[in-house]
Amino acid sequence: MIHLDIERINEYAPYKVEAEAGQYIFETDHGILYGVSFDEETMPGLLKAYWFNLANYSQKASPRDVKIRTTVILIIEEFFRANPDILLYMCDSANNQQAQRSRLFLHWFNAYGQQAEYYTSTEMVKDGDEENYIALIVKRSHPQLQTVIDVFNKQIAMFRANKPQ
Repeated sequence: MIHLDIERINEYAPYKVEAEAGQYIFETDHGILYGVSFDEETMPGLLKAYWFNLANYSQKASPRDVKIRTTVILIIEEFFRANPDILLYMCDSANNQQAQRSRLFLHWFNAYGQQAEYYTSTEMVKDGDEENYIALIVKRSHPQLQTVIDVFNKQIAMFRANKPQ
């Protein structure tokens, strides 16, 4: 992955972002420390993808804070500016709040007016009794967009069928 331009992010981000050990860290006005990271994954068909990770290191409840959304979206935009790849996102299942986290994340992304530039898809797959929400985010201009969508849908179908590939 091409590293992100912190100065570019900080030009517009309401929270100061710092690069630290492969993560992009910021602290909110409420003292909550967040980290954003991207872990490489190769999808079948040799498509390069990254898992988007958003961690609340303070493990405190976060009040509605539009600055968090803006900072995270700016980090994602910088990711796509530097890396014309694919993002995958699985919502944390802590406290059985994964459905709410999925809705919130997609609301953040779509509220920022990204629907025209990015294709997004969210699917729920079960692991035993636990529901997991997985999202795909890819630029609509990706040269293999339909292949990316097909591979994602095939992987979701495989998880739902609970059959290893």
